[in-house]
Amino acid sequence: MKILYDHQIFGDQRYGGISRYFFELMNQFNQMGEPEFQLSLVYSKNHYLNEASRNDGQFYFKNPKFRPWFRSMSVVNMAKSKRAVSKQQFDIFHPTYYDPYFLNHLKGKPFVLTVYDMIHEIFSSQYSERDRTAENKRLLFAKASKIIAISQSTKRDILRLFPEISEDKIAVIYLANSVEKCDCPPPDVEAPEKYILFVGGRGRYKNFESFIKAIKPLITQDDDLKLVCVGGGQFKPKEKRFLSSLQVEDQIYQFDVDDKSLASLYEKALALIFPTLYEGFGNQVLEALACHCPIVCSNTSSLPEVAGDAAVYFDPTSETSIRQAVVKVIYDEELRSFLVAKGLKQLEKFSWREIAQQTVNLYRSIL
Repeated sequence: MKILYDHQIFGDQRYGGISRYFFELMNQFNQMGEPEFQLSLVYSKNHYLNEASRNDGQFYFKNPKFRPWFRSMSVVNMAKSKRAVSKQQFDIFHPTYYDPYFLNHLKGKPFVLTVYDMIHEIFSSQYSERDRTAENKRLLFAKASKIIAISQSTKRDILRLFPEISEDKIAVIYLANSVEKCDCPPPDVEAPEKYILFVGGRGRYKNFESFIKAIKPLITQDDDLKLVCVGGGQFKPKEKRFLSSLQVEDQIYQFDVDDKSLASLYEKALALIFPTLYEGFGNQVLEALACHCPIVCSNTSSLPEVAGDAAVYFDPTSETSIRQAVVKVIYDEELRSFLVAKGLKQLEKFSWREIAQQTVNLYRSIL
């Protein structure tokens, strides 16, 4: 059995998680000795994909600032994927995102589609009319041999939004954690002594502005308490103006760090605060569990499914609810210890080895 993966993870960022998902799958397949697979990729921003795919070339490049160069690399990657699909030297094709470019080249070969979330459908007003992601997904849902949903919540959303899709066509296969607690040196940044942690993007459904408004009384009344934001890039001018308008800019830090520094920041935080309105899975939850970091998060979508009883939940649409949940955890050391212990137990449910085996079994069910 040979599986072909395509090029669409080449531009994925650290907190997008899609590249990391396929990276971990390929590492497990290498260890298991099956299935045989090929990653149809020439250039990538993700250096770890070289090792995972056993690619002979060094296709990693540091993210260029010159946009035409980046676009040209995208064109080269797609051309390679089209050629690989057209050659038909595989049993199953597993595209890594939602571009239907390959449909005319499959010639009847089966393909598996992984669905990470239904954000484009649920928050359609937050996307440009030119964004075709939802339309592409509808087309691929209809034609895929099998669909992998990364949570029960995502599966429910698919069935609710696309009732024509048979439930038997969808298999739920979870993700697992890629950031491990370790005896790491202090993070490679000057982090404050006492802080709560926010990890990932800050736009759209991530609910960042409401979160800041909710915790403003906490970080202004407690001079020692800070907020550390990791990932998402440096604060944009609009964000800086927003923080300045609330007079909290001196209480909030932003860092982009590697996995070891991230693990250290999780471990030393009073809690991870995850105020998102919606997540298909929520990788940050598992990262926090693994790094012994208490979790305070939204009670929506997949998060209760992933965090289980190892989190204190709030209503992300209520600033009062957010603030009360944060206060409940950060000023109660006994509760934080309880959540960490629960988290280690919850983490046992998520294993890359098990995910890889479930994926192989799904592939076999198609042939």
